[in-house]
Amino acid sequence: MSSAEQVARAAREASNLLQTISSAQKSAVLQRIRQVLEERRDVIVLANQQDKEAAQREVEAGRLSSSLFKRLDIESGEKYATLLQGVDDVDRISDPIGQVTLARKLDNELDLYRVVCPVGVCLVIFEARPEVVVNIACLAIKSGNAAILKGGKEAARTNQALADAIQHAIATTPAAEGQTKFPERSIQVVSTRDEISTLLDMDRYVDLVIPRGSNSLVRHIQNNTRIPVLGHADGICSTYLDESANVQKAVHIVVDAKTNYPAACNATEALLVHASVVNSVFVDVARALLAAGVRLHADDRSLAAIEQAGLLSVEGAAALVSRATEADFGHEYTDLDIAIRVVDSLDEAIDHINAHGSKHTDAI
Repeated sequence: MSSAEQVARAAREASNLLQTISSAQKSAVLQRIRQVLEERRDVIVLANQQDKEAAQREVEAGRLSSSLFKRLDIESGEKYATLLQGVDDVDRISDPIGQVTLARKLDNELDLYRVVCPVGVCLVIFEARPEVVVNIACLAIKSGNAAILKGGKEAARTNQALADAIQHAIATTPAAEGQTKFPERSIQVVSTRDEISTLLDMDRYVDLVIPRGSNSLVRHIQNNTRIPVLGHADGICSTYLDESANVQKAVHIVVDAKTNYPAACNATEALLVHASVVNSVFVDVARALLAAGVRLHADDRSLAAIEQAGLLSVEGAAALVSRATEADFGHEYTDLDIAIRVVDSLDEAIDHINAHGSKHTDAI
């Protein structure tokens, strides 16, 4: 029996046991996970630093994109605190299992109920972003599902350190008298593509595949398994500046939507501007974007507004502005780039989003 099949069978056994786990037990495990993640912070951060050092060499050699590199970090700013907070946030969610979402009387003494139940075994494949290990593990525990996780090789050390912490937390959470011990193999991590290829053939054990990453990753998974796949492809998100836009809000929101985390799939990739504000509100927004180092791919009308406002005379600005092509409006940059198009109405903005967007995260 291959190691991948052993993982899949263990996940199925854990999934069966999870049907008997109470809400209180789930909460106890989640709080223990948070505790161990806090205790092992130094070990996990060291692993993350090693991953980033190796990834930086790959970026310099042209073998890894800068956007993927940016997704590796879990230590800077408030990221680790946010990771821990995420465990608490999941713990506070009402247990979905057993909730009745529909009740209908079919006949005398014959009632139909729709009740929430676990999916079973979920195989989750993702790129970079090692915090996903914690996110998915906690959501799987809360929803009574077993999870097999496969992260990108660029975050292998961090992924393993996080998985070790989670598995230790599960193993050291005591069961109350009369309760089933929480299954230790409910969260497992695999590390190779060969294991994934094998698991994608195991529809006997795996109930759902969830790929999180690039379009090519999602398409590859969809084309190479019989197991149901839940996945989105691109994150082509737009922000629209309407004719009623407040300039202060517009500047703050657009700059934040583009620069806060440009590698994220919900970052703004296109800015749509109502023609009535292209020479007013938009100029302030463009100035702020340039000051933040964002490269503007502008259509003819927005480019004319940028030139007329004298923004290209600001030091370094000319190198950040280029004429947009049609391909720019269907492209996920995941970097400090934004495509800009002027529209004449709200309806035209909506038509553009429907034609070019990925129905992910859009804003007015």
